[in-house]
Amino acid sequence: MDQPLTHAFFQPFVGRTFSFQGSHVVLTLASATANPQYAMPGAPQVPFSLIFHGPAGDILPEGYYRVAIENGPEVEFYINPIHTVARDRQDYQAVFN
Repeated sequence: MDQPLTHAFFQPFVGRTFSFQGSHVVLTLASATANPQYAMPGAPQVPFSLIFHGPAGDILPEGYYRVAIENGPEVEFYINPIHTVARDRQDYQAVFN
């Protein structure tokens, strides 16, 4: 993909599954949240974060992945598992500054 990734790009994919190259773990995009309070003056884009839900006990290792979006394009980004209070899933976060 030639364009920069933005909050608006990911918004239509909330609720869809994301497959990570080299892994059998499939995650569902739970939210795409813009964080304008962290934007630097004059920055070309607004920082945002993505939260994913995945299966409990089957952890996708932290790292940079090529990602296929269900009924969508392929993109690349860095993702990491985060502390998850719910016992029935594992959550993940990708942050874009």
